[in-house]
Amino acid sequence: MRKAPLGSNDVSNYSHIAFLGLGRMGAPMAARLVEAGHRVTGWNRTPRPLPGAAVAATAAEAVADADLVITMLSDPAAVQEVLGSVRPRPGTLVVEMSTIGPEAVARVRALLPADVDLVDAPVLGSVQPAAAGELVILAGGNVTPCREVLEVFGVVREAGPLGAGAALKLAVMSAIVPAQVLLAETLAYAEAQGVDQGLLLDVLEGTMLAGVAVRLRPVAESGPPEPRYALRLAAKDLVLASHEVQTLAGAARDRLLRAAGDGFADHDVTAIVQAARTAPAPHGNAARTGPVRINPATVPPTNGRYSHAVRSGNLLFVSGQVALDADGAVVGEGDMTRQAEFVFDCLERILADQGCTFGDITFIRTHLTDMDLLEEYAEVRTRRITGEPPASTTVEVPRLFRPGLLIEIDVVAAVPGA
Repeated sequence: MRKAPLGSNDVSNYSHIAFLGLGRMGAPMAARLVEAGHRVTGWNRTPRPLPGAAVAATAAEAVADADLVITMLSDPAAVQEVLGSVRPRPGTLVVEMSTIGPEAVARVRALLPADVDLVDAPVLGSVQPAAAGELVILAGGNVTPCREVLEVFGVVREAGPLGAGAALKLAVMSAIVPAQVLLAETLAYAEAQGVDQGLLLDVLEGTMLAGVAVRLRPVAESGPPEPRYALRLAAKDLVLASHEVQTLAGAARDRLLRAAGDGFADHDVTAIVQAARTAPAPHGNAARTGPVRINPATVPPTNGRYSHAVRSGNLLFVSGQVALDADGAVVGEGDMTRQAEFVFDCLERILADQGCTFGDITFIRTHLTDMDLLEEYAEVRTRRITGEPPASTTVEVPRLFRPGLLIEIDVVAAVPGA
Protein backbone atom coordinates (compact mmCIF):
# COMPACT_ATOMS: atom_id res chain seq x y z
CA MET A 1 0.00 0.00 0.00
CA ARG A 2 1.19 3.53 -0.78
CA LYS A 3 2.46 5.34 2.29
CA ALA A 4 1.08 8.84 2.78
CA PRO A 5 3.89 11.40 2.58
CA LEU A 6 4.24 13.60 5.64
CA GLY A 7 4.09 17.27 4.90
CA SER A 8 2.22 16.72 1.62
CA ASN A 9 -0.80 18.66 2.86
CA ASP A 10 -1.16 22.43 3.12
CA VAL A 11 -0.98 22.90 6.88
CA SER A 12 -2.58 26.34 6.58
CA ASN A 13 -5.94 24.79 5.63
CA TYR A 14 -6.66 24.30 9.33
CA SER A 15 -4.97 26.41 11.96
CA HIS A 16 -5.79 24.11 14.86
CA ILE A 17 -6.81 20.44 14.96
CA ALA A 18 -8.37 18.83 18.04
CA PHE A 19 -7.85 15.06 18.19
CA LEU A 20 -10.23 13.33 20.62
CA GLY A 21 -9.20 9.80 21.58
CA LEU A 22 -5.53 8.88 22.03
CA GLY A 23 -5.89 5.13 22.28
CA ARG A 24 -4.02 2.45 20.31
CA MET A 25 -5.14 3.91 17.00
CA GLY A 26 -5.65 7.54 17.91
CA ALA A 27 -2.20 8.16 19.42
CA PRO A 28 -0.16 7.23 16.31
CA MET A 29 -2.63 9.03 14.05
CA ALA A 30 -2.41 12.23 16.10
CA ALA A 31 1.38 11.90 16.13
CA ARG A 32 1.41 11.88 12.32
CA LEU A 33 -0.51 15.16 12.27
CA VAL A 34 2.07 16.68 14.61
CA GLU A 35 4.93 15.40 12.45
CA ALA A 36 3.22 16.84 9.36
CA GLY A 37 3.40 20.30 10.93
CA HIS A 38 -0.12 20.79 12.22
CA ARG A 39 -0.95 22.50 15.48
CA VAL A 40 -2.70 19.75 17.43
CA THR A 41 -4.41 19.55 20.79
CA GLY A 42 -5.12 16.03 21.99
CA TRP A 43 -7.55 14.72 24.57
CA ASN A 44 -8.11 11.29 26.05
CA ARG A 45 -10.44 10.16 28.82
CA THR A 46 -7.41 8.69 30.59
CA PRO A 47 -4.79 11.46 30.22
CA ARG A 48 -1.94 10.54 27.86
CA PRO A 49 0.98 12.59 26.54
CA LEU A 50 1.23 13.59 22.88
CA PRO A 51 4.79 14.76 22.16
CA GLY A 52 4.90 17.99 20.20
CA ALA A 53 1.26 18.84 20.90
CA ALA A 54 -0.86 20.33 23.65
CA VAL A 55 -2.97 17.98 25.76
CA ALA A 56 -6.28 19.28 27.09
CA ALA A 57 -7.88 18.30 30.39
CA THR A 58 -11.34 18.04 28.79
CA ALA A 59 -12.74 17.44 25.34
CA ALA A 60 -14.47 20.82 25.49
CA GLU A 61 -11.13 22.52 26.16
CA ALA A 62 -9.51 20.72 23.22
CA VAL A 63 -12.29 21.76 20.84
CA ALA A 64 -12.73 25.36 22.02
CA ASP A 65 -10.23 26.94 19.58
CA ALA A 66 -10.17 24.23 16.90
CA ASP A 67 -11.41 24.54 13.33
CA LEU A 68 -11.03 20.78 12.64
CA VAL A 69 -12.07 18.15 15.19
CA ILE A 70 -11.17 14.47 14.70
CA THR A 71 -12.69 11.73 16.87
CA MET A 72 -11.23 8.22 17.23
CA LEU A 73 -13.19 6.59 20.05
CA SER A 74 -14.36 3.12 21.03
CA ASP A 75 -18.06 2.96 20.17
CA PRO A 76 -21.18 4.96 19.24
CA ALA A 77 -22.04 5.82 22.83
CA ALA A 78 -18.54 7.20 23.49
CA VAL A 79 -18.67 9.36 20.34
CA GLN A 80 -22.09 10.75 21.21
CA GLU A 81 -21.13 11.35 24.83
CA VAL A 82 -17.94 13.20 23.93
CA LEU A 83 -19.37 15.28 21.07
CA GLY A 84 -22.41 16.03 23.20
CA SER A 85 -20.12 17.59 25.81
CA VAL A 86 -18.37 20.05 23.45
CA ARG A 87 -19.36 23.22 21.63
CA PRO A 88 -17.47 23.51 18.33
CA ARG A 89 -17.19 27.00 16.87
CA PRO A 90 -19.40 27.86 13.85
CA GLY A 91 -17.71 26.69 10.67
CA THR A 92 -15.80 23.89 12.40
CA LEU A 93 -15.48 20.56 10.56
CA VAL A 94 -15.86 17.36 12.59
CA VAL A 95 -14.30 14.21 11.08
CA GLU A 96 -15.61 11.11 12.86
CA MET A 97 -13.09 8.27 12.32
CA SER A 98 -14.34 5.69 14.82
CA THR A 99 -16.31 2.62 13.75
CA ILE A 100 -19.86 3.47 14.81
CA GLY A 101 -22.15 2.60 11.87
CA PRO A 102 -24.38 4.82 9.70
CA GLU A 103 -27.24 5.08 12.22
CA ALA A 104 -24.90 6.53 14.84
CA VAL A 105 -23.45 8.92 12.24
CA ALA A 106 -26.99 10.22 11.68
CA ARG A 107 -27.40 10.70 15.44
CA VAL A 108 -24.11 12.59 15.62
CA ARG A 109 -25.24 14.82 12.74
CA ALA A 110 -28.43 15.61 14.69
CA LEU A 111 -26.38 16.29 17.82
CA LEU A 112 -24.07 18.85 16.20
CA PRO A 113 -25.14 22.42 15.42
CA ALA A 114 -26.23 23.12 11.84
CA ASP A 115 -23.23 25.43 11.33
CA VAL A 116 -20.77 22.60 12.10
CA ASP A 117 -20.01 20.23 9.20
CA LEU A 118 -19.51 16.47 9.58
CA VAL A 119 -17.59 13.84 7.61
CA ASP A 120 -17.56 10.16 8.58
CA ALA A 121 -14.20 8.53 7.83
CA PRO A 122 -13.61 5.18 9.57
CA VAL A 123 -10.36 3.41 8.73
CA LEU A 124 -9.12 0.00 7.68
CA GLY A 125 -5.85 -1.04 9.28
CA SER A 126 -4.36 -1.49 12.73
CA VAL A 127 -1.70 0.14 14.87
CA GLN A 128 1.32 -0.38 12.62
CA PRO A 129 -0.37 1.00 9.47
CA ALA A 130 -1.65 3.91 11.57
CA ALA A 131 1.89 4.81 12.59
CA ALA A 132 3.20 4.36 9.03
CA GLY A 133 0.46 6.34 7.27
CA GLU A 134 -0.80 3.25 5.47
CA LEU A 135 -4.44 3.19 6.57
CA VAL A 136 -7.37 3.11 4.14
CA ILE A 137 -9.83 5.88 4.99
CA LEU A 138 -13.44 5.17 3.97
CA ALA A 139 -14.98 8.63 3.79
CA GLY A 140 -18.60 9.71 3.58
CA GLY A 141 -19.80 13.27 3.03
CA ASN A 142 -17.98 16.24 1.55
CA VAL A 143 -14.35 15.14 1.86
CA THR A 144 -12.83 17.94 -0.23
CA PRO A 145 -12.04 20.38 2.61
CA CYS A 146 -10.20 17.74 4.68
CA ARG A 147 -8.82 15.37 2.04
CA GLU A 148 -5.24 16.57 2.37
CA VAL A 149 -5.35 16.17 6.15
CA LEU A 150 -6.81 12.66 5.84
CA GLU A 151 -4.07 11.73 3.38
CA VAL A 152 -1.57 12.10 6.23
CA PHE A 153 -3.13 8.86 7.54
CA GLY A 154 -3.18 6.93 4.27
CA VAL A 155 -5.26 6.45 1.12
CA VAL A 156 -8.69 8.11 1.02
CA ARG A 157 -11.56 6.22 -0.61
CA GLU A 158 -14.69 8.35 -1.12
CA ALA A 159 -17.73 6.19 -0.39
CA GLY A 160 -20.59 8.62 -1.07
CA PRO A 161 -22.84 10.84 1.07
CA LEU A 162 -22.63 11.20 4.84
CA GLY A 163 -22.87 7.79 6.49
CA ALA A 164 -21.61 5.90 3.44
CA GLY A 165 -18.13 5.51 4.88
CA ALA A 166 -19.53 4.03 8.09
CA ALA A 167 -21.71 1.61 6.14
CA LEU A 168 -18.81 0.54 3.91
CA LYS A 169 -16.59 -0.09 6.95
CA LEU A 170 -19.17 -2.41 8.53
CA ALA A 171 -19.67 -4.22 5.23
CA VAL A 172 -15.93 -4.86 4.95
CA MET A 173 -15.66 -6.02 8.57
CA SER A 174 -18.63 -8.34 8.01
CA ALA A 175 -16.39 -10.29 5.64
CA ILE A 176 -12.97 -9.95 7.26
CA VAL A 177 -13.86 -10.81 10.85
CA PRO A 178 -16.06 -13.87 10.17
CA ALA A 179 -13.29 -15.24 7.92
CA GLN A 180 -10.93 -15.20 10.90
CA VAL A 181 -13.52 -16.90 13.10
CA LEU A 182 -14.11 -19.53 10.41
CA LEU A 183 -10.41 -20.40 10.21
CA ALA A 184 -10.12 -20.40 14.01
CA GLU A 185 -12.89 -23.00 14.22
CA THR A 186 -11.30 -24.92 11.33
CA LEU A 187 -8.03 -25.10 13.26
CA ALA A 188 -9.87 -26.31 16.36
CA TYR A 189 -11.61 -29.00 14.27
CA ALA A 190 -8.31 -30.03 12.69
CA GLU A 191 -6.66 -30.34 16.10
CA ALA A 192 -9.51 -32.54 17.35
CA GLN A 193 -9.17 -34.75 14.27
CA GLY A 194 -5.39 -35.08 14.56
CA VAL A 195 -4.72 -33.05 11.40
CA ASP A 196 -1.29 -31.41 11.30
CA GLN A 197 -2.08 -27.68 11.69
CA GLY A 198 1.09 -26.54 9.95
CA LEU A 199 0.19 -28.64 6.91
CA LEU A 200 -3.39 -27.35 7.02
CA LEU A 201 -2.16 -23.75 7.01
CA ASP A 202 0.27 -24.56 4.17
CA VAL A 203 -2.65 -25.81 2.10
CA LEU A 204 -4.89 -22.85 3.01
CA GLU A 205 -2.16 -20.41 2.07
CA GLY A 206 -2.49 -21.70 -1.49
CA THR A 207 -6.21 -20.83 -1.60
CA MET A 208 -8.34 -17.68 -1.63
CA LEU A 209 -8.05 -17.71 2.19
CA ALA A 210 -4.29 -17.18 2.01
CA GLY A 211 -4.28 -13.77 3.68
CA VAL A 212 -6.26 -14.97 6.70
CA ALA A 213 -4.20 -18.15 7.00
CA VAL A 214 -0.96 -16.14 7.01
CA ARG A 215 -2.35 -13.87 9.72
CA LEU A 216 -3.41 -16.77 11.94
CA ARG A 217 -0.32 -18.96 11.51
CA PRO A 218 1.79 -17.32 14.26
CA VAL A 219 -1.22 -17.39 16.57
CA ALA A 220 -1.77 -21.09 15.99
CA GLU A 221 1.91 -21.80 16.62
CA SER A 222 2.82 -19.49 19.50
CA GLY A 223 -0.19 -17.51 20.73
CA PRO A 224 -1.77 -14.15 19.90
CA PRO A 225 0.36 -11.02 19.39
CA GLU A 226 0.09 -7.75 21.25
CA PRO A 227 -3.43 -6.40 20.67
CA ARG A 228 -3.74 -4.52 17.39
CA TYR A 229 -7.49 -4.96 16.98
CA ALA A 230 -9.07 -6.01 20.27
CA LEU A 231 -11.44 -8.96 20.16
CA ARG A 232 -14.12 -6.96 21.98
CA LEU A 233 -13.94 -4.30 19.24
CA ALA A 234 -14.31 -6.96 16.54
CA ALA A 235 -17.42 -8.19 18.37
CA LYS A 236 -18.70 -4.62 18.62
CA ASP A 237 -18.24 -4.11 14.87
CA LEU A 238 -20.29 -7.19 14.08
CA VAL A 239 -22.96 -6.12 16.56
CA LEU A 240 -23.22 -2.81 14.70
CA ALA A 241 -23.39 -4.68 11.38
CA SER A 242 -26.14 -7.05 12.55
CA HIS A 243 -28.71 -7.59 9.79
CA GLU A 244 -31.12 -10.38 9.03
CA VAL A 245 -29.25 -11.36 5.85
CA GLN A 246 -25.95 -11.79 7.71
CA THR A 247 -26.34 -15.25 9.19
CA LEU A 248 -22.63 -16.12 8.99
CA ALA A 249 -21.57 -12.77 10.42
CA GLY A 250 -24.18 -13.24 13.16
CA ALA A 251 -22.69 -16.60 14.13
CA ALA A 252 -19.21 -15.06 14.19
CA ARG A 253 -20.54 -12.22 16.33
CA ASP A 254 -21.94 -14.66 18.88
CA ARG A 255 -18.69 -16.65 18.93
CA LEU A 256 -16.71 -13.45 19.58
CA LEU A 257 -19.10 -12.32 22.31
CA ARG A 258 -18.68 -15.67 24.07
CA ALA A 259 -14.91 -15.40 23.75
CA ALA A 260 -15.01 -11.88 25.21
CA GLY A 261 -17.01 -13.20 28.15
CA ASP A 262 -14.45 -16.00 28.60
CA GLY A 263 -11.63 -13.52 29.20
CA PHE A 264 -10.37 -12.80 25.67
CA ALA A 265 -11.99 -9.34 25.34
CA ASP A 266 -8.79 -7.30 25.38
CA HIS A 267 -6.68 -9.82 23.45
CA ASP A 268 -6.03 -9.36 19.76
CA VAL A 269 -8.92 -10.66 17.66
CA THR A 270 -6.70 -13.51 16.47
CA ALA A 271 -6.99 -14.94 20.00
CA ILE A 272 -10.24 -16.41 18.71
CA VAL A 273 -8.00 -19.36 17.74
CA GLN A 274 -7.33 -20.11 21.42
CA ALA A 275 -10.94 -19.38 22.35
CA ALA A 276 -12.23 -21.87 19.76
CA ARG A 277 -9.84 -24.56 21.04
CA THR A 278 -10.84 -24.15 24.68
CA ALA A 279 -14.56 -23.43 24.44
CA PRO A 280 -16.48 -25.12 21.59
CA ALA A 281 -19.62 -23.27 20.59
CA PRO A 282 -22.71 -24.38 22.56
CA HIS A 283 -25.70 -25.86 20.76
CA GLY A 284 -28.69 -23.59 21.28
CA ASN A 285 -28.98 -22.74 24.97
CA ALA A 286 -27.52 -26.04 26.19
CA ALA A 287 -24.44 -24.35 27.62
CA ARG A 288 -26.43 -21.86 29.69
CA THR A 289 -27.01 -23.22 33.18
CA GLY A 290 -28.63 -20.19 34.81
CA PRO A 291 -28.92 -16.41 34.87
CA VAL A 292 -25.73 -14.51 34.05
CA ARG A 293 -25.04 -11.23 35.90
CA ILE A 294 -23.63 -8.53 33.62
CA ASN A 295 -21.73 -5.41 34.72
CA PRO A 296 -19.81 -3.99 31.74
CA ALA A 297 -16.80 -1.81 32.46
CA THR A 298 -18.02 0.62 29.76
CA VAL A 299 -20.67 2.12 32.08
CA PRO A 300 -20.39 3.65 35.56
CA PRO A 301 -20.33 0.92 38.25
CA THR A 302 -23.32 0.02 40.39
CA ASN A 303 -23.32 0.48 44.17
CA GLY A 304 -22.83 -3.27 44.56
CA ARG A 305 -26.42 -3.98 45.55
CA TYR A 306 -27.60 -4.86 42.04
CA SER A 307 -26.26 -5.79 38.59
CA HIS A 308 -26.62 -3.60 35.53
CA ALA A 309 -28.24 -6.50 33.68
CA VAL A 310 -29.11 -10.18 33.98
CA ARG A 311 -29.28 -12.52 31.02
CA SER A 312 -31.47 -15.59 31.16
CA GLY A 313 -31.56 -17.67 28.00
CA ASN A 314 -32.34 -15.34 25.13
CA LEU A 315 -33.68 -12.52 27.30
CA LEU A 316 -31.66 -9.63 28.69
CA PHE A 317 -33.11 -7.68 31.62
CA VAL A 318 -31.44 -4.27 32.07
CA SER A 319 -31.75 -2.48 35.41
CA GLY A 320 -32.99 1.10 35.59
CA GLN A 321 -30.31 3.43 34.24
CA VAL A 322 -29.90 6.99 35.47
CA ALA A 323 -27.61 9.93 34.73
CA LEU A 324 -24.89 9.32 37.33
CA ASP A 325 -21.22 9.39 36.33
CA ALA A 326 -18.46 7.11 37.63
CA ASP A 327 -18.08 9.31 40.73
CA GLY A 328 -21.79 9.16 41.52
CA ALA A 329 -22.44 12.77 40.48
CA VAL A 330 -25.58 13.75 38.60
CA VAL A 331 -24.96 14.43 34.90
CA GLY A 332 -26.91 17.33 33.38
CA GLU A 333 -28.76 18.42 36.51
CA GLY A 334 -31.98 20.15 35.46
CA ASP A 335 -31.46 19.17 31.79
CA MET A 336 -33.80 16.40 30.61
CA THR A 337 -32.21 16.14 27.16
CA ARG A 338 -28.70 15.72 28.57
CA GLN A 339 -29.83 13.15 31.16
CA ALA A 340 -31.83 11.18 28.57
CA GLU A 341 -28.85 11.10 26.20
CA PHE A 342 -26.59 9.83 29.00
CA VAL A 343 -29.08 7.12 29.96
CA PHE A 344 -29.43 5.94 26.36
CA ASP A 345 -25.63 5.89 26.04
CA CYS A 346 -25.48 3.54 29.07
CA LEU A 347 -28.28 1.36 27.71
CA GLU A 348 -26.53 1.14 24.33
CA ARG A 349 -23.29 -0.05 25.92
CA ILE A 350 -24.98 -2.63 28.14
CA LEU A 351 -26.97 -3.99 25.19
CA ALA A 352 -23.86 -4.10 23.00
CA ASP A 353 -22.04 -6.15 25.63
CA GLN A 354 -24.46 -8.98 24.85
CA GLY A 355 -24.69 -8.44 21.11
CA CYS A 356 -27.88 -6.38 21.19
CA THR A 357 -28.90 -3.04 19.74
CA PHE A 358 -31.86 -0.78 20.42
CA GLY A 359 -33.70 -2.73 17.73
CA ASP A 360 -33.67 -5.80 20.01
CA ILE A 361 -35.56 -4.08 22.84
CA THR A 362 -38.92 -5.74 23.46
CA PHE A 363 -40.06 -3.57 26.38
CA ILE A 364 -39.02 -0.18 27.75
CA ARG A 365 -40.19 1.42 30.98
CA THR A 366 -39.51 5.08 31.77
CA HIS A 367 -39.90 6.93 35.07
CA LEU A 368 -40.05 10.76 34.84
CA THR A 369 -40.13 13.14 37.78
CA ASP A 370 -41.98 15.74 35.69
CA MET A 371 -44.36 14.72 32.90
CA ASP A 372 -44.10 18.28 31.51
CA LEU A 373 -40.64 17.21 30.28
CA LEU A 374 -42.06 14.28 28.32
CA GLU A 375 -41.56 15.89 24.90
CA GLU A 376 -37.87 16.59 25.60
CA TYR A 377 -37.41 12.93 26.55
CA ALA A 378 -39.47 11.73 23.57
CA GLU A 379 -37.29 13.68 21.14
CA VAL A 380 -34.18 11.86 22.39
CA ARG A 381 -35.90 8.48 22.45
CA THR A 382 -37.19 8.88 18.89
CA ARG A 383 -33.66 9.54 17.65
CA ARG A 384 -32.18 6.57 19.50
CA ILE A 385 -34.90 3.94 19.01
CA THR A 386 -35.94 3.93 15.35
CA GLY A 387 -38.20 1.64 13.33
CA GLU A 388 -41.12 -0.20 14.90
CA PRO A 389 -41.24 0.79 18.59
CA PRO A 390 -41.12 -1.75 21.46
CA ALA A 391 -43.82 -2.21 24.09
CA SER A 392 -43.60 0.72 26.47
CA THR A 393 -44.72 2.20 29.78
CA THR A 394 -44.01 5.78 30.88
CA VAL A 395 -45.01 7.01 34.33
CA GLU A 396 -44.48 10.09 36.48
CA VAL A 397 -43.02 9.57 39.95
CA PRO A 398 -42.58 12.09 42.79
CA ARG A 399 -38.82 11.55 42.97
CA LEU A 400 -36.00 9.18 42.14
CA PHE A 401 -33.38 7.84 44.57
CA ARG A 402 -30.96 10.77 44.10
CA PRO A 403 -31.94 14.46 44.13
CA GLY A 404 -31.41 16.03 40.71
CA LEU A 405 -32.29 12.90 38.71
CA LEU A 406 -35.10 13.50 36.23
CA ILE A 407 -35.35 10.11 34.48
CA GLU A 408 -34.75 6.37 34.94
CA ILE A 409 -35.17 3.77 32.20
CA ASP A 410 -35.13 -0.05 32.30
CA VAL A 411 -35.53 -2.38 29.33
CA VAL A 412 -35.92 -5.99 28.30
CA ALA A 413 -34.24 -7.16 25.09
CA ALA A 414 -34.14 -10.36 23.03
CA VAL A 415 -30.55 -11.50 22.42
CA PRO A 416 -29.96 -12.19 18.68
CA GLY A 417 -29.06 -15.76 17.82
CA ALA A 418 -29.38 -17.01 21.40
